[in-house]
Amino acid sequence: MYSPQRRDFVSVTLSPNDGQVYNNSKTLRKQSFWRKWKQLPRLQRSLILFFSVFMLICGIIAYLNLAEQWMTFTEPSIARQWEHSYSIQKLANPAVIPAPKQEDDSHQHGLPEPPPQDLGRRFPNKRGPPLLENRRQKENVIEPKVELGDDKLHEAGKSIISLRGAMMESEHNTDPLPGILQKPTNPVAKVEIEQKQGTGVNSERKKAVIEAFQHAWKGYREFAWGHDELKPISKSFAEWFGLGLTIIDALDTLWILGLKEEFEEAKKWVANELSFEKNVDVNLFESTIRILGGLLSTYHLTGDSIFLEKAKDLGNRLMPAFNTLSHVPFSDVNIGRGVAHPPRWTSDSTVAEVTSIQLEFRELSRLTGDDKFKNAVDSVMKHVHELGGKHEGLVPMFINTNSGQFSHLGVFTLGARADSYYEYLLKQWIQGGKKETNLVEDYISAIEGVKKNLIRKSEPKKLTFVGELSHGHFSPKMDHLVCFLPGTLSLGAHHGLSPEHMELAKALMETCYQMYVQMETGLSPEIVHFNLYPQQSKDVEVKPADRHNLLRPETVESLFYLYRFTKDRKYQDWGWEILKNFNKYTLVPSGGYTSINNVQNPNNPDPRDKMESFFLGETLKYFFLLFSEDFDLINLDKYVFNTEAHPLPVWT
Repeated sequence: MYSPQRRDFVSVTLSPNDGQVYNNSKTLRKQSFWRKWKQLPRLQRSLILFFSVFMLICGIIAYLNLAEQWMTFTEPSIARQWEHSYSIQKLANPAVIPAPKQEDDSHQHGLPEPPPQDLGRRFPNKRGPPLLENRRQKENVIEPKVELGDDKLHEAGKSIISLRGAMMESEHNTDPLPGILQKPTNPVAKVEIEQKQGTGVNSERKKAVIEAFQHAWKGYREFAWGHDELKPISKSFAEWFGLGLTIIDALDTLWILGLKEEFEEAKKWVANELSFEKNVDVNLFESTIRILGGLLSTYHLTGDSIFLEKAKDLGNRLMPAFNTLSHVPFSDVNIGRGVAHPPRWTSDSTVAEVTSIQLEFRELSRLTGDDKFKNAVDSVMKHVHELGGKHEGLVPMFINTNSGQFSHLGVFTLGARADSYYEYLLKQWIQGGKKETNLVEDYISAIEGVKKNLIRKSEPKKLTFVGELSHGHFSPKMDHLVCFLPGTLSLGAHHGLSPEHMELAKALMETCYQMYVQMETGLSPEIVHFNLYPQQSKDVEVKPADRHNLLRPETVESLFYLYRFTKDRKYQDWGWEILKNFNKYTLVPSGGYTSINNVQNPNNPDPRDKMESFFLGETLKYFFLLFSEDFDLINLDKYVFNTEAHPLPVWT
C-alpha cells in the first residue's frame, strides 16, 4: 500500500514541468527529514540538541579568546611592560628599588614592580559594608598613550616639596559662635621645618611614603583626573558618584605631606570643577566620611574658605536623607534632586552607615552656626542608645528606616556593617570635650561585651582575636576591618579610660600584624579564620574567597596610635615591613597601586585593577604619621580623626 506522500511523489515525477519537479522534490526532502526526526526517541533528540548548542557555545568562546589574544598583542606598551619589567631585586633598602633601566638610569628613582598580571579583570570594590558595594559603576577606558619605559617614577633632583607661605597662626579657641564661620586650628606648621632638618631612619621612611604617594598621584593625575577612582593597570578610571573622590580624599594628605604643588592643583579643581548640582545618587555614609570629612579637614588645616563653602553645600544636599518617620536616615540621596531612598533591595540601613556620620555633621553645625546638621545626627545616636535588641552593649548589623528598629537580630560583629559605630561612640565623646556621658557609657559597655563574647585566643601561638557571634554560636572569623580596634582602644586609654583597654590594644595589634606576617606576600587578606584546636600547626586560615587585599588602612592606623601612645619603635618597624610589601606586590610601574586578589601567591598576586581613594586618603597618611617624630603633627589631644582619616578639631 502506498502512503499519501509516496503517491504525491509519483504524480510529481510524471509532470512535464521541470520547475515543479524540483520544488516538490525539495518539499519531499524536508518532509522526509522531519519525519525521521520525529521518529527518533525523545532522549536522542534531546541529546542531539544539547550537543549542538554546546558546540555552538564552544565556538563562540574560542572566537572571543582569539579576539582577546589579538587585542592583547595589539597593546605592546602594556603587555611588554609587564612581561619584561618584573624582577624582584634584593637591595639594602628594598622599599626604594630602581625601575627597569632606561637609556640613562642615573636620572631615576624607582619602586619595585609587580609581576605580570591578567590585565582584563574587573572587580568593583567599595569600602565599608558589602551591601554598599552593589553599585553600578560607569567605567571609562582611556586608550593608553605610553611607550615602553614610561614607568619612571621621578626625575633626578625632584625633592620633597614643603609648604611655604600658607601657614596660619595656631588658634586653639574652637568654641562655636552662632552664625559665624569659625577660624580653624593648624597643626601642620612644623611640616616644612621637619622635612628640611629630619635625619635618620624615620626621615628616610617618610621620604619613601612621599615617593609612594607621588607615584600613586602620578597615575591618578595622568589617567583618571577628576574621576572617582584610578584603574592603574588598564590606565583608565571608574566612577562611583562622579565627584572626584580621590582628589577630595587626598586633599589633607597632600597638605600634611607638604606637597604644595600637587595641593594647589587639587584645590584649583575643587574651586572650579567640583559641583554637587548633579542628578546622581550618593551613599550618605561614604559621601559624608570621604567628601564632607575631607573638605572640613582641609578647611581646618588651610583656613581656605572654599573648602567650607563646598562642605556646606554638600551638607545641605545630604539632609533629605533624614526625612524618615523614624529619623533613621536613608542610605542614598540624590544630591541634585533632593530625594532620598533606601537601597532598591531592602528598607534597611546598616548600623555603621547611620551612626558614623556624626563627627562630620556636628562639626559642620559648629562652623556654620546652623544646628540642623548636629540635631539630625544626634537624634540618631539618641534613638540607637534607647533601642532594645542589643546584647551586652553589642548592636545588630541592620536597622530598619521605616520602623526604626534593629533587624536581623542575633548577629554581632565588629567587622563590616557595624565596625565604625563603636569607633564613633568614643570619638564623639572626645570631639565634644568629654561631656556626653551616654556616648562613653555605651562605648565602655560595648568593649565589655566584646571582651566577654567575642575575644578568644588562637592555637598554637595564643593570638588574641575578635570573632563573631551568630544566634549564640561563636565564629572565629575576623575581618581586616576589625584592626581599627587596637587604635581605638589605645585612644580611649589615652583619654582616661581603663588601662586594661591599652593592654587589649597591644594584644590585638600583635594579631593584626600576624595577619600580614603569616601570608606569603606579607599582606593581610580581607578576612581570616583563627584556629581554636591545639593539634593544628597554623593560627590563621584563609578561605579562597577572602584572599584579596584592598590596600586597606586599618592596621597602619592602629600602628600609628600605638606608636604615638607607647613610643615603642617596633610599631614603626612593623609598618615599614608592610609598606615594603605594598611596594613589592601592589605597585603598578606606569603609576598607581592596585588591590590584589591573592595574598598567598607572591608569584602572581592577581591584581584587581583598582586603587581605592582611601589608599591616598588613609593608608599613606597613616604611614607618614607613623614615621613622624613630631607628635604635634595632628596632635591627638587637639584633633580626632574621622573613620576616613580626616582630622577634625576637638571642641574646647
